Amino acid sequence: MTHSVNPDSFGFLVADIHRLIRGTMDRAIADAGLGVTPGEARTLVHAARAGAVRQNVLAERMGVEAMTLSGYLDRLEARALIRRANDPKDRRAKLVELTDGADDVLEAIGRVAAEMRKKAAGSLSHAEWESLLDQLKLVRANLAGFSQKPADARAEARL
Repeated sequence: MTHSVNPDSFGFLVADIHRLIRGTMDRAIADAGLGVTPGEARTLVHAARAGAVRQNVLAERMGVEAMTLSGYLDRLEARALIRRANDPKDRRAKLVELTDGADDVLEAIGRVAAEMRKKAAGSLSHAEWESLLDQLKLVRANLAGFSQKPADARAEARL
């Protein structure tokens, strides 16, 4: 019996691109000497994107276990790059917030990411790259409503 799958299907393309971007960024972050690990860098970027966010929501958005994120946050907090505060809506929950000290590190991460984007874009023109981003944003918006579990939506609604 022959099993055939299309290696260029949407799912495989997205998964391959994600894996390649993550590997490229992880190596570049490690080589850049920013004083943070690739996981800590991802944590800072996701926290910057989210603003003040609950720890459990941040872990889910990053696709990591809560204990993994806790380790990243402990190290980032020790370096005064983030702070954890009680959530005023639920004192059992912790909100993660960036400090002003994170600005320089985020700027350096942004420079590394810009270099990675140049590599990823290759021979694509600026207009082609922007068009690709626009199309991917549409796909993300189309799928966003289908990807959340009810509990996740409730947690985000409380933010």
